Amino acid sequence: MPVETITDESKVDAATLAAAYAECTQLARTHYENFPVGRLVPREMQPHVHAVYAFARHADDLADEGYAGARDDNRDVMTPEERLAALDDWERQLLAAPGTPGLNPIFVALHDTIRKLDLPLGLFTDLLSAFKQDVVKLRYANFPEVLDYCRRSANPVGRLVLLLHGVRDERLHGLADHICTGLQLANFWQDVGVDLKKNRMYLPENDRESYGVTEQSLFAGQADAAYRKLLKFEVDRTQEIFDQGAPLTRELRGKLRVEIRMTWLGGTTILRKIEAQDYDTLTQRPKLGKFDMAALFARALVS
Repeated sequence: MPVETITDESKVDAATLAAAYAECTQLARTHYENFPVGRLVPREMQPHVHAVYAFARHADDLADEGYAGARDDNRDVMTPEERLAALDDWERQLLAAPGTPGLNPIFVALHDTIRKLDLPLGLFTDLLSAFKQDVVKLRYANFPEVLDYCRRSANPVGRLVLLLHGVRDERLHGLADHICTGLQLANFWQDVGVDLKKNRMYLPENDRESYGVTEQSLFAGQADAAYRKLLKFEVDRTQEIFDQGAPLTRELRGKLRVEIRMTWLGGTTILRKIEAQDYDTLTQRPKLGKFDMAALFARALVS
């Protein structure tokens, strides 16, 4: 069993450690994701946020997109077996002793962050278990299965954000779980058409059966009345989950409050965009543009 935290003093010299953090920052600032990473935290905290982000971003790429470390810079060239092997190696490096020779620079920085901020390793191994599941599990029988995935794929991120800011109240962590689960679900319903190209469905099988939505109709891109009713059902209960987490923003202060509020607003705005296109996420993908991000930031500041 892995230890809960890393307590060993690192043997890495200052120059190597600084270069490792710089690599994490470069990844965080150049990746294609919509949301800025570490921009709303104190300057001294940014390297730690970037280290955690770099760990999760690279692992997610290995599991889902296949281009992190892929051959010839081509996307989707790794087999499932290669992806699992790469994720196993990523976990091996996570659990390795700090200063172990040959570690990816991301882990040089991450081990330092985990030790200095006393972060539980279980949150990182939970993330990796979800990434590995993405490689092998392409269908979900029911909503509890989807929520279990969210518990490991999304909720650790929110808890880590709070821990990075010194927030260790378990009640507040529970509220963050609702926001992170809601955001993950919103991304699922936003990306139904995208995931189908990977032969992956997060829409629960029993829900699809209840609304008469077949795999054949999904692959055919039929955003018919049955599909729209199914998406409305999923969007409505996702909004309920978001609402359960909303009190968190009233309990936080400063930039962290703004960042969490932006996350809540971003997820619920995706839901509103799905509604605005009459729940058709098979033929068009709703997304947040630069204007949306500016508006969300303004709303987060004044709320």
